[in-house]
Formats: sequence, C-alpha cells, structure tokens
Amino acid sequence: MSWVASERYRVRQAPAGLALVQELINTRAIREYAPDLLAERETAEQWLTGAAGEWARIHGLDAPDCALSPSDPRALRGLRESFERLLTTTAPASGKDPGAAPRPVSGRGVAVRLAPDEAGQVRLLPVGRGRGWLESALWSETLLAQRAGTWPRLKICRNSACASAFYDTSRNNSGVWHDVRICGNAANLRASRERKRIRAAAEGDRDSGGEDAPAG
Repeated sequence: MSWVASERYRVRQAPAGLALVQELINTRAIREYAPDLLAERETAEQWLTGAAGEWARIHGLDAPDCALSPSDPRALRGLRESFERLLTTTAPASGKDPGAAPRPVSGRGVAVRLAPDEAGQVRLLPVGRGRGWLESALWSETLLAQRAGTWPRLKICRNSACASAFYDTSRNNSGVWHDVRICGNAANLRASRERKRIRAAAEGDRDSGGEDAPAG
C-alpha cells in the first residue's frame, strides 16, 4: 500500500497519521496530466480504500468499510477545501501575506472513540464507515498533530499552479515550496523577468521624457 495521491506530486511525506490529511489535499488534479481523484464515485472509493488501508497499516488496525454513496464525492471535495483553508489559516506567519485576512474555517462535529491500547495508553480512534470514517480520522489526526507540534509543518505549496500539500522538514520551518528546484525556481524566474520588465519600462519612460521635454 502507499499514499497514492501524494506520490503523484513526489512530495515530502508527513509523519504517521498526519499523512492522511496531506493525502486528502493531494487528491486534487495536477494540471492536465493527473485527474481529480474525488471527481467520481468510483475513483473516490478506490482512493479512500487505499488511503484508509495505509492509515490502518500504520496504526496496526483493521481497515474500515470504505463504501461511498453517489453524493459522497462532492462532500469529500468540500472537506478537502475545508482542510486547505485550515492549512492556509494556521500557516506560520513567515509564509503568509501579512495583509491577508484569515479565511474562515467551518465544520460539523464528528464522533471519535477513546480506547486504551495493550500498553494502557489511551488512543483516539475514528469511528464509522466511508465518508464518516474519513472525517473522524482526519479531525483526529489534526488534533493529535496540533498537540504534538507537527501541524505547522504541513503546508500547501505557494505555487498556485501546484498547491500540493507537503511536509516542511527545514530546521526553522520556513519552506514555502514543495520542491525548490521545481516550483521555487519557476517562481523566482517569473519574478526576475517581471523585475526586468519593470526596469526596462522605467528606463524607457525616462528616455522618452528626456527627448520629448518641451524647450524652456
């Protein structure tokens, strides 16, 4: 088993169960060469079966029933948007526009189960089936990651054409690109070209002003 959606982006994987949140976000389409995995019921169910199976393997649990209803793919796409907003809202200040207003995040309550493991440690376990199980698992993993301090390292690539979810492993948690060589270099090249264009335009304006200035 593997995290199919995230593998398409070749991103740094989030640790343990937090990878499930990353996986949901990375189900989005990748330009023209990879489809939205939540677009249709069949592909959404296939993705959820694989993702839930990988999550269960990591936690040493049985995989849940992943059957979806015809309306579930649309609801899952809405859930994905909620987590995208949540990551944007809680991103470190160094990666945010200081003038941007926080984006509201809303969600309904979900059920979870508290149960001790063989060592007597209480575990937070998702309940339900299909979409209900996924919601329960996602919010459980979000809570655990926030308590563990790993949540701020799960980010969305600043390149809007990419927008993949990646796990920042930099020492000071300052990463903004899922891959500096791909998205970072492309953004820097665009910025460099824009600076040259502005500089050339400014120089052209100065030259034009000098030639056309009226005589005294």
